[in-house]
Amino acid sequence: MRDPHCTPLAAAPESPPEPAPLPRCPVCDGAPERISWRQRRGRPVVLVFDPCGHRWSSSAPPVLTVTV
Repeated sequence: MRDPHCTPLAAAPESPPEPAPLPRCPVCDGAPERISWRQRRGRPVVLVFDPCGHRWSSSAPPVLTVTV
């Protein structure tokens, strides 16, 4: 009988993904050109990924960083 708590092993990707300045869309896994976000008091943060247009809710605002 299989152990229900055991996770199957996955093969490592042949090459690691290239670093991107923006996180990928969690719905379609596409690389966005821009991410818009809005938060209203007492509501979760809504992230909108462009150009795919998918929306994603988050309980915390995004962490903004400046890269070279």
